[in-house]
Amino acid sequence: MKTVLLIEDDAVLRANTAELLELSGYKVFTASNGITGIEMAKMHRPDIIVCDIMMPELDGYAVLDKLSKNKSTKTIPFIFLSAKTERADVRKGMNLGADDYITKPFTEDDLISAIESRLAKVSILQDLKKNIKQHHSPSSPNEIKTLNDLKNHFEDHGKEFAFKNETVIYNEGDHSNYIYLISKGAVKCYQINELGKELVTALYKEDDLFGYNSFMQNTPYKETAAAIDDTDLFGISIKEFKIILHKNPKLLLELIELLAHNLSAVKEELLQMAYSTVNQKTAATILKFAEKINRKPNDTIKISRSDLASVAGIAPETFIRTLALFKKQGIIKADGRNITVIDIEKLKNIN
Repeated sequence: MKTVLLIEDDAVLRANTAELLELSGYKVFTASNGITGIEMAKMHRPDIIVCDIMMPELDGYAVLDKLSKNKSTKTIPFIFLSAKTERADVRKGMNLGADDYITKPFTEDDLISAIESRLAKVSILQDLKKNIKQHHSPSSPNEIKTLNDLKNHFEDHGKEFAFKNETVIYNEGDHSNYIYLISKGAVKCYQINELGKELVTALYKEDDLFGYNSFMQNTPYKETAAAIDDTDLFGISIKEFKIILHKNPKLLLELIELLAHNLSAVKEELLQMAYSTVNQKTAATILKFAEKINRKPNDTIKISRSDLASVAGIAPETFIRTLALFKKQGIIKADGRNITVIDIEKLKNIN
């Protein structure tokens, strides 16, 4: 039996709609406001969500936004149910990722047809994905021939980890039991020098691999790794990784190419740090974090000034003064830990 979560603040309409859905063969969960609706969506993982827009405490737009950012609920089909019929309201809902939009008053056929079509679409896509995996996905280490195959293997067979922002994933000196793939979030690796100052050595974003000091041996990590956003990882043990590489020499060559590319990037960054001005280093670092943490460069970066400064190779006090200059020039906005790029072209062309 398919399940529907109905989020509607009007008690009469909620009861009537729930009864209509139950008579049509659905199991129905109901919520009287957006906050409760989000909790129930996470708890019950319904097959589809029907949600009013105009509600107290949390409106339908905010409900969809929060659910779409949660790993367990982001793929659930979502239908808006509202009396709002203006084109701009419809466009806003669909731009946020809604699957359909039903206006009040609605008929039984309107509602059931919308639900059935969305569930059918999900079922078709799931069948297609299953068929593709059966024909193309690696099912054993001997079939992992490319980096993409390897990442699929991480997602299908790796151990799942979740780390809150600023949580340490492993410490320098720990034995490297796992190699990781980032499924959500971002990670920084860093070392502490003899003066106790932190030096960021690498940044990793979604779909990046990290933690590979050695592909063949369980050697201690050379640096500490920490989440710089709420981060989800898949981990494969060094032992399993060795088996995969032993059976797939072409994959090993691809990993060596990846390492060579990373080394070239590090050399380029070292040259930039050596010869760039303070302003250029600061601008490049902001852009780097924007690329690693955000889907769009002008989205807000939530990161400490010390992290930014350590990547730029600049004293925190100097870095803060440069940020103040950029803010005064209208290139960025800075509020506490939040930095927003306003003029990305100016930032790219800082002298």
